[in-house]
Amino acid sequence: MLRIAYSLLFSKWLRSILDFLLSLHLNIMDKLDQHIESIIFSSEHPITIKEIKECLEQSMETKIKKVMMEEAMKRVVEKYSDEQYPFEVVEISDGYQFLTKGAYHHTIGTLLKQKAKKRLSKAALETLAIIAYKQPTTKSQAEAIRGVSCDYSIQKLLEKELISIVGRSDGPGKPLIYATSEKFMNYFGLKSIKDLPKLKDFNLEENTIGDIAKIEEEVKQDSPEVIEVTEHPNNEPVAESQTEVNPTHEEEETDQ
Repeated sequence: MLRIAYSLLFSKWLRSILDFLLSLHLNIMDKLDQHIESIIFSSEHPITIKEIKECLEQSMETKIKKVMMEEAMKRVVEKYSDEQYPFEVVEISDGYQFLTKGAYHHTIGTLLKQKAKKRLSKAALETLAIIAYKQPTTKSQAEAIRGVSCDYSIQKLLEKELISIVGRSDGPGKPLIYATSEKFMNYFGLKSIKDLPKLKDFNLEENTIGDIAKIEEEVKQDSPEVIEVTEHPNNEPVAESQTEVNPTHEEEETDQ
């Protein structure tokens, strides 16, 4: 009889524990979306479904199926796509992050301008664009496109962690190779480099310096006077000799 009593008592205790764990599991599943939202909101960088799943399983001490995580993530993304929310959950670099919607970018941009003390110079932006579209690339290759030194610009981009060193070239001197960083992807809201605007989408006339028609006309003339104007006496292009400036002065960041 005593053994039966102990057996019944153990069964009730075990059942109560199982019921508690089941209720806890159901509670987690009912509020799974909210838990995912809180993790994404608290993360400083885009966080993957795998990382969210590992965090929930460790904190809740229970296993969560991958299918359930993916379905919950879809519900979260769909929820914040509603126009009543000024922000949304965006997939970036295989992770998810809360970002303000495009309709509010002007307002947020004004706030950031008020807070920012300095911004990237035009030279730094040009260098960043070259690295983004030509990556992986070296400093000399970027300078060949810009026509001036990129030392200062690359230094600033490295300090701001918008680019990173990814290796060395096999060429003479083994120069460093640069590419855009994860921070660059996050800052511009890109999922991959393929999401960069295509060069053919830019208006050539609006992004070209000088009068194209006039340059073509001068080239066709092929006269000694044209050669004398466009070339240096030492057979070096005037453009290169005249654009050689001190990068530490020309490319300094400007106050906002």
